[in-house]
Amino acid sequence: MPNGAISITPPGKFFIGKGLLADLGSYAQAFGSSAYVICDKFILERAIAEAGPSFEDRGKAVFSKFRHECTRIEINRNRELARSVKADLIVGIGGGKTLDTAKAVACQERLPVLTVPTTASSDAACTARALIYTLNSEFDSCMLLTSSPEIVLADTEILAAAPVRLFVAGIGKALATYFEVRACYRAKADRGAPTRAARIALATARRCLDSLLENAAQARLDLERQRSTPALEAVLEAVVYLSGVSADSGGRAAAHAIHNGMLAVPALQHARHGEKMAFALLAQLAMEKAPAEEIAMVLDFIQAVGLPLTLQDLGVKAFAEAQWRRVAERACAKHDSMGNMPFAVAPDDVYRAIREADALAGARRDSPVRQCRAAALG
Repeated sequence: MPNGAISITPPGKFFIGKGLLADLGSYAQAFGSSAYVICDKFILERAIAEAGPSFEDRGKAVFSKFRHECTRIEINRNRELARSVKADLIVGIGGGKTLDTAKAVACQERLPVLTVPTTASSDAACTARALIYTLNSEFDSCMLLTSSPEIVLADTEILAAAPVRLFVAGIGKALATYFEVRACYRAKADRGAPTRAARIALATARRCLDSLLENAAQARLDLERQRSTPALEAVLEAVVYLSGVSADSGGRAAAHAIHNGMLAVPALQHARHGEKMAFALLAQLAMEKAPAEEIAMVLDFIQAVGLPLTLQDLGVKAFAEAQWRRVAERACAKHDSMGNMPFAVAPDDVYRAIREADALAGARRDSPVRQCRAAALG
């Protein structure tokens, strides 16, 4: 945007409640009569059975299976399929990569898009960007879109049935939002007065963090017991909506850049996005020389909700310096978000922050006093 301006980019409408998937056609009809629906494979049959009938007497819907990764190839494949059925509306049903693909297809085809997240593991349902990856699942680029989705349907029956690990990973991703937006806000303050939009984004991000601190530990217990509660709904709203809107409008910083560098570590291939983001946040806080009390609060929260703490917890059996120096180099790539920090960051700074974060996390994990404190929070 010109002059570094920021705008608030929420979705057109955000609905949260039970049974929304079965009524998809009624939400879609305002935007077209021919919907092309991109679905994760695990939800495809259910989407056809539940959402398909809702398009009767309102037009047609063609359902297509997403092929695992949001790549340029997958985006172009779906663009061609959408054209072949003369779609005038794109719908994404699934996880973050599925939704990013649907958004990218819609943007490039200049069509409206509706998103239906099936896990609260990311904020992709609400954002005006798509993260593009290579066929090897390494970060390629961030595609900025012209707008956020027209409608987001957060069906709590679907979201609450997702695996606990995915739910907790979404909490890890949302946890980083406030601290990244704050870093971006401070950078703008150094370069000139922040815009009103930036202040709104910071306030929204703070509300996201407060909601997580207040509800996340209880929400995890409720999910494990398969109970739909106000705490669970509050966390779903924070992860899917508040995190996405504030991050999209306020910006991303070191945590995202470090996460993207970590994608090149083979030992982390089974770690979830939000799990890595929680560790990357610790590295950002170390880099910022954040107050010890703030770092302790984040560590307590990570333990209380059951996120991995250390690199070993994430799957790294042996720390190889050369490999992690490459991570630091990648994190400082010009196209990534490290440049949004309020101070200059070099690869050596990132490497030291990663080592410090791992040491802090290891000390916390091995401390009986801290373990009791985190258990009390949970």
